[in-house]
Amino acid sequence: MTDMFVSLGSWNWLIFGFVLMALEVLAPGIFLFWLGLAALLVGLISFTVVLSWQIQLVMFAVFAAAAVPIWRRLARPKPDASASPFLNKRTEALLGREFTLEKPIIDGSGTVRIGDTVWRVAGPDTPAGTRVKVVQVDGANLTVAAA
Repeated sequence: MTDMFVSLGSWNWLIFGFVLMALEVLAPGIFLFWLGLAALLVGLISFTVVLSWQIQLVMFAVFAAAAVPIWRRLARPKPDASASPFLNKRTEALLGREFTLEKPIIDGSGTVRIGDTVWRVAGPDTPAGTRVKVVQVDGANLTVAAA
């Protein structure tokens, strides 16, 4: 077993790197690519500097351990808050907007149509057809005031 490690050379690392990258093509998941890149780096470095097999294995481990978090950091999509600031916060986008009551607010409860959805609203008693402004949101409940 030790003979196998002692015989590790530059070409072996390069072949190992290319094999790992080829396996990535067959079973995509981005993980084997980075291990293959680590093996290629060790192979290229061992072409220029004579290293013991222990140092080569340590270098491979360090490169492989560093490659995955670096890739995750670089590949993470940058959220563009300006493109959709209310994504998954639909009710917050309604704050301050004005709508016409579909059904009157009686005993503190009524409805308003926003797009193709009917929302329940709470507020002071107001007749249907009155313009109201959303002043507070609580989950799917809107609190309105006269506009």
